[in-house]
Order: sequence, then C-alpha cells, then structure tokens
Amino acid sequence: MSTEDGDPMAGFDTTIHAPHRLRVCALLEGAGEAEFGLVQKQLDLSASALSKHVTVLMDAGYVEQRKAVRDTRQRVWLRLTKQGRAAYQGHLAALRAIVEPPEPAP
Repeated sequence: MSTEDGDPMAGFDTTIHAPHRLRVCALLEGAGEAEFGLVQKQLDLSASALSKHVTVLMDAGYVEQRKAVRDTRQRVWLRLTKQGRAAYQGHLAALRAIVEPPEPAP
C-alpha cells in the first residue's frame, strides 16, 4: 500500500533505516549541505565507514555530493536530494506510526 492509501508504513525505507544512514539524513536535513569532514566528526565515524554509508545513499539517489577546493584542499560537500528529503520524511512518518499509539476509532 502507498501512503496515498493511508498506510503510514508505506514510507518505511530500509536504506535509510540503518542507524548511521538515518543519522546522515537527519544531519543533512537540518544543515541543508555539510562538508564530509563535518559529518564524519558529528557522527563520530571513520572516513571509510561514512564513505560506505554515503555511497549507499547516493546509489539510492538520496544524497548527492559536490566537490570544491577550499583552503587549497579538495573538499566534498553532501546534501539530500529532493528524492532523499521525501524518502527521509516518509521514513520518519513510518517510524512515528510505529511508536505512537493509534487514533481511537470514532
């Protein structure tokens, strides 16, 4: 069922649900765009672990990266795509449906 049919669980996304990927999406939702190193520091992950999670999110079309030179070093900036933002919001709605009590029937 889709969310249009009223099934809040339709938005549950196993790609986003992994704890580190969920945290990446949450950070990018709030920040708009963040440098890879900042995300790594905020989430206390190794560069290789974060890279693996970002790759999964990029392969799903949820995250995109922008490379730019800053302070004579190449930096990578991450942000949620429109699709990624929608998937993240749908996943949050599904999580709320799991943890919040159902509305009583009239």
